[in-house]
Amino acid sequence: MNTTVRETAGALGVVGDFASLLKLRIASFIGLAAFVGGLLAAGPEVPLAHIAEAAVWVALAAGAASVFNQVLERDSDRLMERTRDRPLPAGRISLRDAVLFGTAIGVTSVAALGWRFNVLAAALTLATMFAYVAVYTPLKRVSTLNTIIGALPGAAPPLLGYAALAGDVRGWAWALFAILFVWQFPHFMAIAWLYRHDYARAGLRMLPAEIGGERIAGKTAFWYGLVLLPVSQIPAVWGDAGVVFCAGSMLLGLVYCAAALRFALKQDRAGARMLLFVSLAYLPLVLLLVVLDPVTGVAAAHISR
Repeated sequence: MNTTVRETAGALGVVGDFASLLKLRIASFIGLAAFVGGLLAAGPEVPLAHIAEAAVWVALAAGAASVFNQVLERDSDRLMERTRDRPLPAGRISLRDAVLFGTAIGVTSVAALGWRFNVLAAALTLATMFAYVAVYTPLKRVSTLNTIIGALPGAAPPLLGYAALAGDVRGWAWALFAILFVWQFPHFMAIAWLYRHDYARAGLRMLPAEIGGERIAGKTAFWYGLVLLPVSQIPAVWGDAGVVFCAGSMLLGLVYCAAALRFALKQDRAGARMLLFVSLAYLPLVLLLVVLDPVTGVAAAHISR
């Protein structure tokens, strides 16, 4: 019995390690954003299950990119306290198995998007994976500009979901891309400040880890928070959103700005953690506003089916 228990625990541990490579928490956010993008593109006659399928493939593609990110950064991960226990630096998964796993997930997700949806969605997803793995990841050792480059694939999920269901990208797809692009900067400034010593130890060029960069991380977060306010109103300006999204996103943006201002005025762990928490709440709430806004008609269309 004890042997069986140990074998079961060992098997679950292996499964957990492979799941860890996919960064499932981040993948779930990505899947949610892709799902909302798909909702905006699809008509009420399209089953929710079909939209959810596209979101799952996009999330899995992001998971594959995370696997290869960890493959490339396994040495630097060993040097950072928050990442040294990841499966690759800890030696619980071999490099070969991680590469095979990431390749299988990546190829399957891109192929499924091309087969079940359209070539544009597959091509954009592949380009997003390439930008994250082959451009952003190595650039982290070269320049602090990596944050800007990394924000491009980071903003892509709603656009990918939209492309999968519509076969093109327009309107809301670009608006959500812009909102997510700007949203990432205060979010990442909080993370990079909290782990600035880890990043410096590993030789990763993050602004708060640079000489003098630690002092301006809060100001950078605040300025991007201010930029997010008008950017979040783009759908209303285009006539794609109404008062629910317009007022709600402005209120959320002001709360985000307030958290960023608190961090800018006093850069400490409490301020950084508060900003991080607010950033994590902002994204799903903004996406919820998209769904609930009467002008988009998303919620009403699918409830009435």
